[in-house]
Formats: sequence, C-alpha cells, structure tokens
Amino acid sequence: MKTVDALQSLAALSQESRLAAFRKLVQAGKQGMSVGDLRDRIDIPPATLSAHLNVLRAAKLVRDQREGRVIKVSANYTQMNALLAYLTENCCAGDACDAGAACAPRQKGAKS
Repeated sequence: MKTVDALQSLAALSQESRLAAFRKLVQAGKQGMSVGDLRDRIDIPPATLSAHLNVLRAAKLVRDQREGRVIKVSANYTQMNALLAYLTENCCAGDACDAGAACAPRQKGAKS
C-alpha cells in the first residue's frame, strides 16, 4: 500500500460515524448488509450515511452490490488488511512479534 492510500483510508476512518459504519460492516462478514440495515444499526439520517459511505468508498474500504432494489454494502477486507499490513510492516524492528507485542492482534474478548 502506498502512503497516500494509507492516509486516505485513515482519514476515512477518523470520523466517529464512519468508523462505526465500517466496524458494523466488518462484523457483518462478506455478505455485508443493506444500506437501510446499516443506517438502523448506527442510527444516523439517510443523507448523512450516504455521505459517509461515499468517503469510505473513495478510500476503497467498502463495496456496493445492487440486489434488485436493495443496495448491499460490505467491507473491503483486502483494503482493510493492506492498511493493517502497512501499519505493522516494520513492527518489532522487522523481527517476529511475540504475543505481548503492541502490534499483536488482540484476541476477541480480551481486555485492553
């Protein structure tokens, strides 16, 4: 990932509603969810969600798929993983990280 792409992704995620939307989409899995369901889950007005999704689309963090009259949105895991790899590529001075390293993924249910 190029630095400019990482900056665009980080900027897209630097707003509370966009981050909440992206996290819901990550949790939804590959099938994603309809824009209406996403709006209901993060409780923001439709026009506001549309604007936020446009920012996430521009950063290539989400994808759309039309299914009849419904637009489904899903997280772009390839882009998300590229961002994570970019952020951690020099973690632990290039050595393999142990479980206690700051860049080691937190286990589900673990307290931070």
